[in-house]
Amino acid sequence: MAAAVLGALRRLNYRLAIVIGIALLGCAAFVLLDIVLRQFNASFGGTDEISGYAMAITSAWGMSYALLELGHVRIDLLRSRLVTRSRVLIDLVSMLVVALMVTVIAFQCWPVLEKSLTNNSRANTVLETPLWMVQLPWLAGWVWFALMAWLSLMAALWLFLHGQFDDVEQSIGTVAETKALS
Repeated sequence: MAAAVLGALRRLNYRLAIVIGIALLGCAAFVLLDIVLRQFNASFGGTDEISGYAMAITSAWGMSYALLELGHVRIDLLRSRLVTRSRVLIDLVSMLVVALMVTVIAFQCWPVLEKSLTNNSRANTVLETPLWMVQLPWLAGWVWFALMAWLSLMAALWLFLHGQFDDVEQSIGTVAETKALS
């Protein structure tokens, strides 16, 4: 059951990563077109602002994909010297710390959005972008990341409690070791 949940989460986040990649490619094309237009003394204006917004939003959403694909940086000097059960326990503690930290970040994003909504805040730029339009998908990305971290932790705990230590390593361990197990 836990392996099925993790597989479904991976597939869903893979699709989200494709959408995020397309958005980044679109943003890059927009910036490139603006650079070309500048050669003809024309410009869209605001491409730096829009690309910054795109980076913040896509980073928030992309972190859940990296989490499920074991793409986050881990220092595993100690971990690699331990037996399977100890490695799994370190992985579970690591995932708990990630889930807790991302949850705190997601909760701290809300006051930022709330203040922008209350004050009808706009960017202090030429575009005068209503900040809630950027902060809402940014907050949603952090909430999604927190949800993915908690669901991954719960699935890994289920596997651990059922003695499936190799499966725990493959779901929340490090890439180098999961490839070695395959």
